[in-house]
Amino acid sequence: MVNEGPYTHQASDTAYQFTRAALAAGHKIIRVFFYHDGVNNGTRMTTPPQDDRHIVERWSELGNDYNLDLVVCVAAAQRRGILDRDEAKRHGKDGDNLASGFRISGLGQLIEAGIEADRLVAFGG
Repeated sequence: MVNEGPYTHQASDTAYQFTRAALAAGHKIIRVFFYHDGVNNGTRMTTPPQDDRHIVERWSELGNDYNLDLVVCVAAAQRRGILDRDEAKRHGKDGDNLASGFRISGLGQLIEAGIEADRLVAFGG
């Protein structure tokens, strides 16, 4: 579970590096759940300077490479203006901004992952 935004604290970078290392070592990651300000890791509108790391793009690539379930909490995302096509349409917005490889869902996905997994690791406050 990632609770901090991509450039707010070290939590997102640490979560990414941890997930990447665990997958590379052959461990199974059921899901990465982005909650609170962590949902900001899932917006495609993030545009860091060219000489900086692109954390959102890193998550998207990791999700694609490992067929990883990257879930953004729907309530936290809506509060922060992050919408997929369906949510944008439902709320009468003219566009979506969810990054490639991410999907929006509810807290049930976090609970399910916690039940299925051996461990739930939280990054950030």
